Amino acid sequence: MKYDFDTVPDRRFSHSAKWAVKPGELPMSVADMDFLIAPPIVQAIQDRAAIASFGYAELPPAWAEAVAGWWNDRHQWAITEKSLAFCTGVIPALSSIVRSCTPLGGSVLVQKPVYNHFFSSIIDSGRQVVSNDLVYQDGHCSINWDDLEKKLAREDVALFFLCNPHNPTGQIWTVAELARIGALAAANDVIVVSDEIHCDVTSPGMLYTPWALAAPDCPAIICLSATKTFSIPGLQTSAVVVEDDQLRAKVFAGLSRDEIGEPNAFAIDATIAAFRHGADWVDQMRVYVQDNKDQATKTIEQLGLYVVPSQATYLIWVDGQSLVGQDGDLTDFCQFLRTETGLIINEGAIYGAKGFFRMNLGCPRSLVEDGLDRLARGLTTWQP
Repeated sequence: MKYDFDTVPDRRFSHSAKWAVKPGELPMSVADMDFLIAPPIVQAIQDRAAIASFGYAELPPAWAEAVAGWWNDRHQWAITEKSLAFCTGVIPALSSIVRSCTPLGGSVLVQKPVYNHFFSSIIDSGRQVVSNDLVYQDGHCSINWDDLEKKLAREDVALFFLCNPHNPTGQIWTVAELARIGALAAANDVIVVSDEIHCDVTSPGMLYTPWALAAPDCPAIICLSATKTFSIPGLQTSAVVVEDDQLRAKVFAGLSRDEIGEPNAFAIDATIAAFRHGADWVDQMRVYVQDNKDQATKTIEQLGLYVVPSQATYLIWVDGQSLVGQDGDLTDFCQFLRTETGLIINEGAIYGAKGFFRMNLGCPRSLVEDGLDRLARGLTTWQP
């Protein structure tokens, strides 16, 4: 079956956070996709709604079977069902994990630039952010290993938030890189929290390696979800995996304490349908998104900017330092684009990297072309 990725759903009046914009504006910012959802998910939700009763829900065994089955089939990771817990989202899970596994005033290590809600989940929980900044050199991002070793050795650092694959750069960490991180973390008694929410949106022919396969001897908490893969974040569904018995008891108790471990009825059926019947849709979506990324990269580089090569996500990370200088901030440029053309993108400073911007290409080709046209118009009139 060939799926439709060209139709643009009208989301402006659907209470969409992404599309709560002015008439004529084009949001290519918030990381959800503008594709029609995979038909098996839609059917599952319609079937559930047809019961016309929406009382409290509990997880059936089919939920854990579907989650574990997906990672076993797609990524050769055999998740034990006892290690799985439902959570209403990856960010709520991260915030709960911070509160459960670190003391008030303690520190959590991240790698800037990184998803901005990593920062809020740490700071809003009364902890400090410590960063092992990625090194941007010759158009690529890499890990500063000496700095990482020093930061992991700090007495105040108890957790390390890893983004695997990485958002916003789209980097897929290699087995060797993950194993090296694991060895350093284990040597310093630091718990790794691996956010693998973007793991299935990889370039065709590319696969990510689950943390559990690369560094099995390092105590870790892995956060998974169908939300990015199938673009269903509004259903508030994710999974937390902890294999270590003692760590699992602490983390799962925290999810219960924070009351973020109870599913809504639609989250259950949508997740089961996605992981049981959504593989073909995902594979076709990956090809479509890669074509979008290829087209955007060609156009943007013709405009004089550089797109950082990536192997995952439907996002691109663009080096715009030529517009403002090496230490310049693109906040004014991004606001200018919105004011003058209606194009909405994310400036890099919110992720911890000035001079870059992030653009969401998980959308029909017509929106990609519209966004690139708006970017081109903005660049012709921009004056720093």
